[in-house]
Amino acid sequence: MKLGDVINGYRIVTEPTNAGGGKCMWAFAERDGREYFVKRFLDPKRPRPSPEPPSRSVRVRLQACEEFEERHLRIMEALRPDQAGGGNLVLAQDFFCEGSTYYKVTERIDTSNMESPHTLGAREKSVLLKTLGQSLRQLHDIDVVHGDLKPDNVLVQRQTVFHTAKLIDFDDAYISGNPPGHEEIAGDALYGSPEWQRYVRGEEGCGPQTLTTASDIFALGLLTHLYLTGALPAYPDGYGSPAEAVNAGAALEFDPRLAPGTRALVSRMCAAMPDQRPGAGAFVSALTPDACALEPTAVSETPAGPAPEASSSGSRLRTNLTGAAPAGGAGGDKRAKPGAERRSRVRINWS
Repeated sequence: MKLGDVINGYRIVTEPTNAGGGKCMWAFAERDGREYFVKRFLDPKRPRPSPEPPSRSVRVRLQACEEFEERHLRIMEALRPDQAGGGNLVLAQDFFCEGSTYYKVTERIDTSNMESPHTLGAREKSVLLKTLGQSLRQLHDIDVVHGDLKPDNVLVQRQTVFHTAKLIDFDDAYISGNPPGHEEIAGDALYGSPEWQRYVRGEEGCGPQTLTTASDIFALGLLTHLYLTGALPAYPDGYGSPAEAVNAGAALEFDPRLAPGTRALVSRMCAAMPDQRPGAGAFVSALTPDACALEPTAVSETPAGPAPEASSSGSRLRTNLTGAAPAGGAGGDKRAKPGAERRSRVRINWS
């Protein structure tokens, strides 16, 4: 993908970059007079068709591509751009394979993003957090987990009088209880939930069924604290993230300027056990302007939580904390299935 290339009818109009994209390259494009955001996935790569029976390594790669395609198509089918109330969800409009490379396309939106939501007034914070919570509730109502909720994936934009949150990047979304394998699942180490961290590590008793919509609620609790106070909840030195501290039995400390009810709400959202966290609907109902107001007379004795930039690259992380070989590597061929090449549901354009 280069400036000036035409890929499946999309003409690339900016220099591609991987800034904030993890294992992806992205650029802006034009097609039929409209502007788009085009993401090029660096992995997986689809093997080229061959008249010969596929080898074991090719079968493994095809299996990985099949799983990749099915996950993306299933989320696209569940989340339609024209669905009611979807105005704050920036959803994929096209997904295809050009040669051996996968691409996803969304509309281009204004990417100007407010960096300091905590400086807004209480009523503005309430509107902002309610739009974010409503977007998440819309996902959770159809059992979809966003899977990578963090500031980089929430665009805070001014809409006339108030600011609203647009939720972006559903590339790591999955159906509740059915995430990608622990070697492949993506996420951000700073905002990931305790059960996500245990799953990534492959800990016993933390199977796919433990990763549900409640995992997003943990991240939403952290974001709420950040948007209201300007910092994450504090946690003891020696831990790399809130989830790591919670998994070790350490308590998170919440800014005492928060209204008592809000502090209790955020504390429940960041509970160690997923079933103790409230749903997105309860969050939306609780975030009134009064609940978003800080108590100006309180003196915070809680050390400020780390700024996200200081503790995380902010990029999409594909973490492998187990040392296990990735799919297709050593041991990966156990996923291989003999037989001819499978027919893909994704549009594939071989040059």
